[in-house]
Amino acid sequence: MNKREFKDKVYGELARITKSLANPHRLEIIELLAQGDFSVEQIAEQTSLPIANASQHLQVLKQAQLVDVNRQGNFIYYRLANSNVFKAWKALRELGVERIATIEKLVKDFRQSKFKFESVTIEGLLQKLESGKVTILDVRPTTEFNKGHIANAISIPIEELKERMSELPRRSEIIAYCRGPFCVYADEAVAVLSKAGYKATRLEEGFPDWSLMGLPIEIY
Repeated sequence: MNKREFKDKVYGELARITKSLANPHRLEIIELLAQGDFSVEQIAEQTSLPIANASQHLQVLKQAQLVDVNRQGNFIYYRLANSNVFKAWKALRELGVERIATIEKLVKDFRQSKFKFESVTIEGLLQKLESGKVTILDVRPTTEFNKGHIANAISIPIEELKERMSELPRRSEIIAYCRGPFCVYADEAVAVLSKAGYKATRLEEGFPDWSLMGLPIEIY
């Protein structure tokens, strides 16, 4: 094999990965799988895709060795191959926000038009935690919370928040988080809490970002 053939083969294999990522549904699926293992039916429900389409996208990701299959009895669950997959997705997300003005504008305009509040970064949350007057609220579905969550977080799925709001302390600032910057559960939670008189802010990043930094987590 000469130098040209070597480079063509190496870059060709890398291109398989980038090609598998070049689809909005597959990018959303990777963000979902960063929360934990999911069946194709669960993935289809969460991404609003027909089961057949969700399965096809998963097969593309599997062929690129970005996801693995986890068999539990008669059930099949999909998961990210390893933490490097989320690292690559996070790097792509950050590059997109930094270099493509449309992405940043979409996020900013969406939040300002619907929610009109600021967010706090993980670094900012860590500083707030030192004061001891912060309550961390996980508004993802319970199944995702059980797969892994920020240590000492309270689980109240967004659809249950209005009925269970009294479980949250009023004298504490509520920091709500969900799957990541493009997930709107936390935005919706802050809107509901603020309207009820709570001091609430959303965490800019999501649970996978927190976990990737090696910060304290819990698994049920």
